[in-house]
Amino acid sequence: MKLFSKRKQPVTLNLQAITNGEIMPLEAVADEVFSAKMMGDGYAIQPTDNSIYAPVAGTISSVFPTKHALGITTDDGLELLIHIGLDTVELAGQPFNVLVNEGDIVKVDQPLVDVDFAAITTAGKGTTSMVIITNMAAIKTLTPPNEQTVQHGDLVQTISM
Repeated sequence: MKLFSKRKQPVTLNLQAITNGEIMPLEAVADEVFSAKMMGDGYAIQPTDNSIYAPVAGTISSVFPTKHALGITTDDGLELLIHIGLDTVELAGQPFNVLVNEGDIVKVDQPLVDVDFAAITTAGKGTTSMVIITNMAAIKTLTPPNEQTVQHGDLVQTISM
């Protein structure tokens, strides 16, 4: 019998809005990879602003060479993918100005990427952007996102790990 065993306490994290816009569930995204949650669960947003902000505090774990996506890992081990737009990998980084580098420590609501969403639309691509939890096996509960208008930094989802 272990009298002093360490029990891992549940961790609760809040996901904040990555930009101003309209929150939507992943199921409503016009891309089956996201709508079928093949990469994980999370939320989508139809942006009305040209800046993307950190939904959590953590470390930038990856910046895709095409600048359309980046990863963040929190100190508690939550792994997130921020994917900006639909089929934007094909734009070879043109409409994106990434403000962080792999390995950077970021604060919640810190600016990460400036995006020319008008250029994405002109190129015939979608502007819907997603926050995906890529390590769903670590998640105990995840609140569904409410379809609403938000400002970056607003609470969108709560996670229990």
